[in-house]
Amino acid sequence: MPHAGPTAVLPGRPLTVGELLDSAVLLLREHAGALLPLAGALAVVEQVLLLPLRTAVGANPPLWWAPSLNGLAPFLLLLAIGAASEAMIIMLLGNPAARAAGSALVGRRIATRDLLRPGGARWGATLLLCPVVGATVVLASLLGPAWFVGFALLGAVAPALALDRLPPLRALTRSVTLALRVDGRAAALRLLGYLVWWILRVGLAWGLLTGLSALDLIAAGWAVPIAMLMWAAVNTVAYAALACLDAVLHLETRIRTEGLDIHLSRAPVGAPQAALLAVRG
Repeated sequence: MPHAGPTAVLPGRPLTVGELLDSAVLLLREHAGALLPLAGALAVVEQVLLLPLRTAVGANPPLWWAPSLNGLAPFLLLLAIGAASEAMIIMLLGNPAARAAGSALVGRRIATRDLLRPGGARWGATLLLCPVVGATVVLASLLGPAWFVGFALLGAVAPALALDRLPPLRALTRSVTLALRVDGRAAALRLLGYLVWWILRVGLAWGLLTGLSALDLIAAGWAVPIAMLMWAAVNTVAYAALACLDAVLHLETRIRTEGLDIHLSRAPVGAPQAALLAVRG
């Protein structure tokens, strides 16, 4: 298989849906050394923090579903908190993923240590908006179908901070604006990506745990720890992949609607990446 260089990761032109998904996977493959360890650490922390809530509502592995519909309100709150934790993790991963995608677009390589280095990465602004995104998703999730709207509109927050170099409040509004352009194309594709990875996650985690249980390979008392480990493993890849999708989708939307590719073609040789991709005005 030929090496996937920067141009293969993110061509400087509008992409089809299939090309966008491929670009996200290529971006993750190129920068797995930086994204997967960070995603794994966050996924493990998520499982540990959710365990007391799952225990309180009686949710059991492998799918962590409530055993009955009695006391449905606490279970719905658990689902809302879980959705918020996913959104926040994807946003945190979106910071290095966006900077990696930006480097790919301008044809420059970025080392793993540079992706994780805090200098100039705007981690402070990312951490500041993380609870805002989480709270928004919690509130939207408690309204049922509104979760889809909240999740779909917030995919570009981290790229707007890390690449567009916007202040936090403008990053939020820009994320919504970009998501709604071209008849909501970016919003719909973010939901599509989430749905694809949700099916993969549920299938893998449920299948592996069910298979191990059927073969009587899970000792008594180990079902919960093994389920947490399985979910952390599949979520590690899914969260990193979704962050990469957000990054390439953000840049592709700018190419499609703002002529970013034309701007880059006219930029002086050797211009800093931050200056090339920052939004003016």
